[in-house]
Amino acid sequence: MNAIIGTIVTFACVFGGYLWAGGKIEIILHSLPYEMMMIGGAAIGAFICGNDMHTIKSTGKDLGSVFKGPKWKRQDYTDLLCLMHELVALSEKSPVDVETHIEDPENSAIFQKYPRILGAHESVELICDTMRSMLMNFDNVYQVEELLDKQLDTMSEESLHGSHALQTMADALPALGIVAAVLGVIKTMASIDKPPEVLGAMIGGALVGTFLGVFLAYSIVGPLANRVKQIREQEAYFYALIREVLVSSLHKNETNICIEVARRSAPHECRPSFSEVESALKTLKAAA
Repeated sequence: MNAIIGTIVTFACVFGGYLWAGGKIEIILHSLPYEMMMIGGAAIGAFICGNDMHTIKSTGKDLGSVFKGPKWKRQDYTDLLCLMHELVALSEKSPVDVETHIEDPENSAIFQKYPRILGAHESVELICDTMRSMLMNFDNVYQVEELLDKQLDTMSEESLHGSHALQTMADALPALGIVAAVLGVIKTMASIDKPPEVLGAMIGGALVGTFLGVFLAYSIVGPLANRVKQIREQEAYFYALIREVLVSSLHKNETNICIEVARRSAPHECRPSFSEVESALKTLKAAA
């Protein structure tokens, strides 16, 4: 919603101010299709040339998330804490029993209680891989912690590929606008024998290219890249919460302590209250 509101405000203020100052929108509208084709086409072509197919596809999903917001909501954090409570408590009670759940999470009665988490490959893989390492009895708990941190770092880096690609495009747009403007000037110089009013309109049309490049870079694509980065960084808290539970468990803390440590590490806007988590856990116990 913020992306839509921000875009509307930007267009209204920029073009509204231009018209209020006495500018003629006809010049912009006349040149817009040609300039947009040159600038937008060059930007998209460079984007395709400079990124692999995985990054291109993930950038499309990233743009969708700008309007949807972060994937993980407050209830998902509560569900994750409940899931981790069940798994950690079971691993302390019977490591053999928990192994059946982490080896086949799709058919696990515990994972199936939380379909949104089960449907997220990254979260399930993170939980199962780390708990599998814990069950392998590594010589040092810090080995498991190091493996977990490396996996989280890789996930974070990969999630930001779309943001970086968009930011690179934003950085290039002003220069592409100049390219379009120079082509417009070349066209104008080829018509130097025309009357001044015709030349003025042609020069104005050429300058639309510079305007579009700067406008798209700093008012559209740049903010989108920044918003994608914010969303992915916020979603990283969800996976960091898994880390907090498992690392706390590695250091032999009680299950309830592990869950409380993780709860406090959640971002404020998504952090369930202590009573919410307690209520959810009591509901689980009553249903068991």
